[in-house]
Amino acid sequence: MMHVVRWMFGAALGAAAGAPLGLLLGALFGGNFANELEFRGLRGYEATGRLGLLLGAALGAALGAAVTRARRANARP
Repeated sequence: MMHVVRWMFGAALGAAAGAPLGLLLGALFGGNFANELEFRGLRGYEATGRLGLLLGAALGAALGAAVTRARRANARP
């Protein structure tokens, strides 16, 4: 049971770290290159920032869970 809690904590921590990074990278990309992109009624850097936030949180959660799982697999008994 404790390994599930660690896995969920790793995923939450990864999502919390990945979301702001994705937001910043998405907004920078949208402000410079994707001015005409439209997503949920938003355009340009606002739309790509929101996409970056969603993708950053998802990738951060997956990476955090994978790192937590790998650390558990390599732990000594």
